Amino acid sequence: MPYSHVPQLAVPEASTGADAGAVDIRLIVTDMDGTLLDDDKRVPEGLWDTLAALRERGVLFSPASGRQYATLAAEFAEVAAGMVFIAENGTYVVRDGRELSSDPLAPGVTARVVDAVRRLAAGGTDLGAVVCGKRSAYVERTDEAFLAEVRRYYLRCETVEDLTAVDEDVIKVALFDFGSAAETTAPALAPFADTHQVVVSGEHWVDVMNRTANKGAALRRLQAELGITPAQTMVFGDYLNDLEMLDAADWSFAMSNAHPEVVRRARHLAPSNNDNGVLRTIARLLDL
Repeated sequence: MPYSHVPQLAVPEASTGADAGAVDIRLIVTDMDGTLLDDDKRVPEGLWDTLAALRERGVLFSPASGRQYATLAAEFAEVAAGMVFIAENGTYVVRDGRELSSDPLAPGVTARVVDAVRRLAAGGTDLGAVVCGKRSAYVERTDEAFLAEVRRYYLRCETVEDLTAVDEDVIKVALFDFGSAAETTAPALAPFADTHQVVVSGEHWVDVMNRTANKGAALRRLQAELGITPAQTMVFGDYLNDLEMLDAADWSFAMSNAHPEVVRRARHLAPSNNDNGVLRTIARLLDL
């Protein structure tokens, strides 16, 4: 079912001008890669203690990522009870194993995208497609170099002979380009942009989703369901697939390592992902 600027403020040590502990935050949403995780894909030191402290205060912590739900759930397995996972760039939102919302592609769209990828590959572009279902991800390219990149984000992944024959709801088609996704794959998929979103979600990744699907749409639905306002929401992001999510929170933070457009769009700037920027900002503003 489809989903029916203010001046920049640099915040070394997350100094936003607000008194520590005086901010009424009920929901914290963070991107994973390039935001919460460091460049080696490691969770920051102190994360589990921070999550425990937030839970005691009744603050909901929600990972929002292009990653698969199964991957996110495994990462946070020990603390997943009650946590909301905004997975697959907002196309699939789950809490305690129950789907809260999803935004699957219409029948036939997957086949068209896969055919476009095959034509690109035949023309010499080194790329592959990942068809993302709710239950599993699917690939037809089988070389180890490609599969190693896919496994970073898709814990459940099956190899099939024909991606156009996948028989489950498809919520996203993700494309991995060994070169520059922004320079090669995204422009080649421009015809889909008339009817769908073609989002560069990383240096090597492009996602094709419904026009109605993004992290921000998922977040606004979650806020409405929980009765939480943008003023009570804190969001962290670093890349273009985080833009709409930043718009849904008064306390929106771009990481100092973020894409320039993300820095322009966010209200505040946090330390980088390699400097534990998310947790440092939370600790300063909520006096943890």
